[in-house]
Amino acid sequence: MSYTKPIWPVLLVCLTVTTLFASGPKTIPQNKLLPPAPPWSGQSATLAVKPDHPWATDFERLGQNHSPTYSDTAAWLEKLVHEAPELKMHSIGTSQEKREILMVIASSEGLFSAKAIKNSDKPTVLFQAGIHSGEIDGKDAGMMLLRDLTVRGTLQPLLQKVNILFIPILNVDGHERRSQYNRINQRGPEEMGWRTNGRNLNLNRDFSKAETPGIQAFLEVVRDFDPDLYLDIHVTDGIDYQYDITWGSNGVHGASPEIAKWLGAVYRPFVDKALIEMGHIPGPLIFATDNNDLSKGIADWTASPRYSNGYGDFRHLPTILVENHSLKPYHQRVLGTRVMLEATLRCLAEHGAKLKKAVASDRAARPEKLTLAWLPDTDNPPIKPFLGIQHTKKQSALSGGEWLQWHGKPETMNIPVIPFTKPGLTVDMPKGYWVPAAWSEVIEKLALHDIQFEVAHELVEVDAIMYRIKNPVLGPAPFEGRMPVKAEFERLPRKVTMQVGSVYVPLDQPLGKLAAALLEPGAPDSFFSWGYFLEVLQRTEYFEAYVGEPMAAEMLADADTKKAFDEWRKNHPDASSRDILDWFFKQTGYMDDRWMWYPVALETK
Repeated sequence: MSYTKPIWPVLLVCLTVTTLFASGPKTIPQNKLLPPAPPWSGQSATLAVKPDHPWATDFERLGQNHSPTYSDTAAWLEKLVHEAPELKMHSIGTSQEKREILMVIASSEGLFSAKAIKNSDKPTVLFQAGIHSGEIDGKDAGMMLLRDLTVRGTLQPLLQKVNILFIPILNVDGHERRSQYNRINQRGPEEMGWRTNGRNLNLNRDFSKAETPGIQAFLEVVRDFDPDLYLDIHVTDGIDYQYDITWGSNGVHGASPEIAKWLGAVYRPFVDKALIEMGHIPGPLIFATDNNDLSKGIADWTASPRYSNGYGDFRHLPTILVENHSLKPYHQRVLGTRVMLEATLRCLAEHGAKLKKAVASDRAARPEKLTLAWLPDTDNPPIKPFLGIQHTKKQSALSGGEWLQWHGKPETMNIPVIPFTKPGLTVDMPKGYWVPAAWSEVIEKLALHDIQFEVAHELVEVDAIMYRIKNPVLGPAPFEGRMPVKAEFERLPRKVTMQVGSVYVPLDQPLGKLAAALLEPGAPDSFFSWGYFLEVLQRTEYFEAYVGEPMAAEMLADADTKKAFDEWRKNHPDASSRDILDWFFKQTGYMDDRWMWYPVALETK
């Protein structure tokens, strides 16, 4: 059958819809919506070259409120690498929309292989930008830094003391979903990318489950190059305040206490001093517990391993989460990032040996107990000065809600800082974990994380501890492409047979804590919590009443069974006939002995 109706009415509808969207609220200039920005004229402005400089970046050339496209970024870096023998650029992976994920290696000796960098006596730092591609400050700052370390020559001696790995855009697909209307709460650049990738997945929720090509490529870089320090560069959401460059990591209570001590005692004062001298106001990570009521305080957050800084904590990879303030002008944020990157290189050059010792100490630790989740400790939190911005609380006549109107004027407040140091889940560390061969995707993920394991080449009988799953609850909606699960668990002894191809994960290894964070089912970012074991929640074998009735009657002849049944019946007065027969079925060997059991077994010491 052919369709003969004219197409112009459809075109008219399409044009009308397009016009409606094009002329909607997004035409309101962003600068009319954002709070005023306090004036700024920091010394770091001298780090930018003139727009007509032969090695000006697009950021510098086009008014310091522009960030180049993926192709323009790649072209500029290719030109730089061609002229600078200290640099090499290559692809570390391919995105889901088939774009190359680029990384630049900087080495004064021309050490460009992973093996050479890993074995180098010099410390290696990994800077990564654009994991959320609208938050792209680190890309433009990193391009300036590479230029100054090489062809411009102002920092050339510094490159003789450190190696650099620079990923300018990790979320390349989100980067190219560019618009002047992305991130309404962020002041510049004039066009910016999107938060998530081509499949709407957030790479900075993916470090533990590692499902996106970007994070998979990142993990391979970490495995192969073994950097000494990692910076993940973002831009904030939330409230207004005076700080322009904020950063943080998990504290000494976390999985890498010696690394945390170095970051707090050595790195923070070194980098903060450099930022202050160049006209910036550094601060800790700032997450208000209530964006409409600052008197409730700031959360001193402990990240779980879905996030970069939480993952680094469990992997013993010193990790800095940088959060530039979204309401500061783009040039101020980029220049502050440029200062922070240079200061990081100088700090590593002077104190990298101490950091390596801290990493070695944390990797060597074998604790008997491990805390896998942290909660806020709200009992008497410390009151600390906070460099805020004057604001007025408003009651909206339009929405009925409360909101804060920011006035752009500095104001120092004293507010509680609530530490996330209260253990939420602490487990006894087993000798190791057995992962059955049937769960091949989990085994593949362990290998991707560089967690060591032994493969069974014959049947293995294990006297194990197993988790019985109780009261599982699926999330109300999919999250990051998966259906998360929460449950209660009971540890019980059980003899199990592991098939050929099953793997044993010993915890006596440098990444033993990371293995526990991924395989302990109650951990917030375990494979179980992410929904990798949904199948075990499904019951697949049943019975018919014609066998259930005589079976139940015969079982009642046993006094212990009758006593247990009478007790159950007392507690379930409204049970249906099917429920009653099912109770008897569950007492028999016919019941599925894998249903509601977490299949990963614990081998105890």
